[in-house]
Amino acid sequence: MKTEQLLDEIRDANMTYLLLAQTMLRQDKAQALYRLGISEDVGSIIEALSTAQVLKIAGSSMMVCRFRFDDSMVWDLLTSHSKERSVAGVHAAILMAGQVAEAA
Repeated sequence: MKTEQLLDEIRDANMTYLLLAQTMLRQDKAQALYRLGISEDVGSIIEALSTAQVLKIAGSSMMVCRFRFDDSMVWDLLTSHSKERSVAGVHAAILMAGQVAEAA
């Protein structure tokens, strides 16, 4: 993948993320904060962005979103192929909810 194509992909991902985040925040802020893994302050900023601001931020060469979990245990739970997969998913959600609470 060439550099310019990679930058285009990053811009597309940024735009998609910001538009999705704004929609989620406007529909149900509490649920959006949990699902996006962001603080209330960051949620308020994203929600209030104008179209011009979204375009400017999305045009950045840096990803505006990130994986909200960097714990190998969460990754192991999410990629688990055991019979208890639903339990593993719930456990991963509980761990990630704790991370949201710590960030707030």
